[in-house]
Amino acid sequence: MSPKPVSTASRVNNPDLDWSQVHETVLMLNLAVAQIEGALNSGDESVNTLADSFTSMAGEVETISAAAKELEQSNEQSTISQSCLAVSEQMRATIVAFQFYDKLTQRLTHLSHSLEALASLVETPENLYNPYAWRGLQEKIKSKYTVESDKAMFEAILNGKSVQTALQISQQASGPDIKNDDVELF
Repeated sequence: MSPKPVSTASRVNNPDLDWSQVHETVLMLNLAVAQIEGALNSGDESVNTLADSFTSMAGEVETISAAAKELEQSNEQSTISQSCLAVSEQMRATIVAFQFYDKLTQRLTHLSHSLEALASLVETPENLYNPYAWRGLQEKIKSKYTVESDKAMFEAILNGKSVQTALQISQQASGPDIKNDDVELF
């Protein structure tokens, strides 16, 4: 027996004998997925605009720096060269911030996919009470983690730790300087 389509299922505001907390849970999971996906899409547009702007600015800074090298040695030439160097350093710092945004985006995408998989499992009656299906879901989610701190958090939660404790364990797995936690070029 397949689940009722959303449009004909009993609703919380007008329940009948077919009303189910499972159906309501799936609706809330789907809402969370939609909100995450919407936030990611709007964030991507903004970050793409910023990235394009920084690429253009990097080219302009190179042009200014090259032009400054052609000038006679003077205080102005030195000031221009130093300013170009300072702007280049700030742009490198911004690129690192973009890398953290990329990491955040990857985590939220993973979360979205995990919630979709959970909703699918919960709305399938034969899987809802099947511990092997739940273990499969957990293994699927676990296999997607690439960062040690995320793996540590996952394990802590599955071992019954509180959210607060899991966050502390994750932070410890990140090492002393969380700002340098697995920044990668993508």
